Amino acid sequence: MKEIYLAGGCFWGTEHYLKQIRGVVSTEAGYANGITENPTYQEVCTDKTRFAETVHVAYDPAILRLDFLLRLYFKAIDPTSLNRQGGDSGTQYRTGIYYTDEEDLPVIRQVFGEVQASYPEPLAVEVRPLENFYDAEEYHQDYLAKNPSGYCHIPLELFEFAKKANL
Repeated sequence: MKEIYLAGGCFWGTEHYLKQIRGVVSTEAGYANGITENPTYQEVCTDKTRFAETVHVAYDPAILRLDFLLRLYFKAIDPTSLNRQGGDSGTQYRTGIYYTDEEDLPVIRQVFGEVQASYPEPLAVEVRPLENFYDAEEYHQDYLAKNPSGYCHIPLELFEFAKKANL
């Protein structure tokens, strides 16, 4: 198994989208790269903890390559939007790729460069090593599976695309 941490705005939609991809073994909503310990959702929403709503993705590299996973991630976000995705704004909704394995960095940089070439303005996606990660509260885990009519900033057609993309 391999892992990567992806911040794509509200973690409800990001988690639900990523778990549709064949080769993703598990996802977990949480908070990454902040300055406090064991943050709560209410604390993260203050913009004072510096955490990003992030999804921990465990995947099987025999089924899913990191470059492919990252390309699908970029389809689900506006990579030029700073601290905003969909109707959500604040530093906790920033976009980011947080890695735990230095060997993943060349692949991350390659895909980032490919995406950057499609935009005239700089991408607002952080690429940094993971500093810390705390699980979000239980009610945030698999939120859209439990609440199918819940808010999601990702267009619904992308969920079907993700299911079919890695066949």
